[in-house]
Amino acid sequence: MSNTKIKQILDQIAELECQLSEVINQEQTEVIFHFVGKKIEFEQSIKRYHLKLKNNFFHWLVSNRPLNLITGPIIYSMIIPLVITDFFITFYQITCFPIYGINKVNRSDYIVFDRQHLHYLNFIEKFHCTYCAYGSGMIAYISEIVARTEQYFCPIKHARKVLGTHARYKHFLEFGAAQDYQANLESYRKRLSKP
Repeated sequence: MSNTKIKQILDQIAELECQLSEVINQEQTEVIFHFVGKKIEFEQSIKRYHLKLKNNFFHWLVSNRPLNLITGPIIYSMIIPLVITDFFITFYQITCFPIYGINKVNRSDYIVFDRQHLHYLNFIEKFHCTYCAYGSGMIAYISEIVARTEQYFCPIKHARKVLGTHARYKHFLEFGAAQDYQANLESYRKRLSKP
């Protein structure tokens, strides 16, 4: 199969993923909640239903798995490397991306704090959700910065199958495809400066 055909299929998949995401998002917002500016609002009947499902703190504390409470300090100690990494990766992007001509990654596209609007969560559960949103959002933010860096310096697939590749990886050059490598590399770099 030619590289052109592979590119066409990948473009079709990307377009379908985009359409699917839009339809899912539209259905969610029509059925359950809607946005008022940046604020999320639920229909009153859903809000009342969510409040009925909410566990109060003491019930949550006694019904929670004891091992979860014991491992809490270990889990939350991970905030230290996350914040340090956040600082360094953001500093890297701010200083180097303009030099390379790479568009910056918008942090708020990856780190989203909206679960505090869920009325069926108590304050401890909301705190957990905030921590997880930061952690997983930070990993996605870092992944996109590294993906753009990889596209700039080395947009070549590996010889072996790699699990958990970023979205840009599928468009990279095939391993060992040496013909016109420098011209292709420049083409990949120019794409990074487009919005």
